Amino acid sequence: MLRRIRSLFFGASILLMASVSALAADNKLEAIGAYTDSGASDGLKKALDSKGWRISTADGAYCDVWLRTTIPAGKNETSGAAYTSVSDSTLIGVITFAKPTTDYRGQAVKAGSYTMRYAVHPADGNHLGISPIRDFLVIVPVAMDPNPDAQFKFEELMKMSTKVTGTNHPGVLSLINPSGAPPAPKVESDENNHIVFSFSIKNQSGATIPISLIVKGRAEQ
Repeated sequence: MLRRIRSLFFGASILLMASVSALAADNKLEAIGAYTDSGASDGLKKALDSKGWRISTADGAYCDVWLRTTIPAGKNETSGAAYTSVSDSTLIGVITFAKPTTDYRGQAVKAGSYTMRYAVHPADGNHLGISPIRDFLVIVPVAMDPNPDAQFKFEELMKMSTKVTGTNHPGVLSLINPSGAPPAPKVESDENNHIVFSFSIKNQSGATIPISLIVKGRAEQ
């Protein structure tokens, strides 16, 4: 009986690993050209790297990401924050969704182009359990965010982001703890079938900051 249970468990583990491997194989990352959206300001375009990254799934192109060339050197002393070298509201880059999707909370997000700014979830009951860490990127329509060097108070940034979702909640993409600074951007699926985009970005002091971002997937209910 025990041997049979072990056999069933081993077989299930093999199937799970095969399933995760198949999902990872469906994800593709490729380099693309510069960001040229006519709805974005020249200042925003100039702040971004001249090369972007296209993330595709089995259904085709999912999103394009352009990272900021360098971010301001910062320090985050918020209790529980994982990204302690990134200041609140720092612009990280721009993401363009090829088709309608959802954010990490499961809220509808229209196809289009959005800035991504760093923030930390408040330590209140409304946000407990949303993500393993409190750090996230909030998305804002590019037309509303023309100045890459702008700094926003938390409430102001969240209000801007509600234009993305049409709800009382901002549009959010969860961050996770990076395993280290990848030598090159990469995309992979985690154990929850989230699609994770990992990359490194430099700050103006020359330090390399690894970041891992869930570009597709929602919080576990």
